[in-house]
Amino acid sequence: MPLIRECVVATLNAAGEPHLAPLGLIEEGDRWIVAPFRPSTTLANLELCPKATASFIDDAGIFAGFVTGLRDWPLVDVQGWPAPRLEAALSHAELEVESIVADALRPRFRCVVRRIETHRPFLGMNRAKAAVLEAAILATRLDMLPSEKIDSEIAYLAIAIEKTAGPAERAAWDRIMARIEKHRAENGG
Repeated sequence: MPLIRECVVATLNAAGEPHLAPLGLIEEGDRWIVAPFRPSTTLANLELCPKATASFIDDAGIFAGFVTGLRDWPLVDVQGWPAPRLEAALSHAELEVESIVADALRPRFRCVVRRIETHRPFLGMNRAKAAVLEAAILATRLDMLPSEKIDSEIAYLAIAIEKTAGPAERAAWDRIMARIEKHRAENGG
């Protein structure tokens, strides 16, 4: 199985405006793969401008925010690179598309890593942050998974929230749970 690094990817549209999307980058040797589903803004942007910036974060609230509709995160320009990074990034990687593997559903943009820069220290793992990330991913698959699977995953992830979450992780968790409940109410359970 490939290593997948969860991050926020910034791409640029034709006007040079950034678009942010939470994505799992696939590590393949010294190359990273961006594999957005079709149709998506990230995919269209990479076809127009084959450069992206991956922001690596430990703020679970940002991942929760993306799946609950928040999109306006502070950005910082990257010197000598067109796509900005998240201000909250612990580090970022500058990615340049080297080749594209065509696919009707999910093309794969194989990227050279031009540079990785660190902005602040990573202070260790936290199970609650990981649980929020997993719940955010789960919330993007509500139409694909049976309710029983969703419920069992939430029950398991809730253990980490109860044992290790601080106020920020609890708030992020609550936003995702509200999103899931809203989806269920709108779709008959």
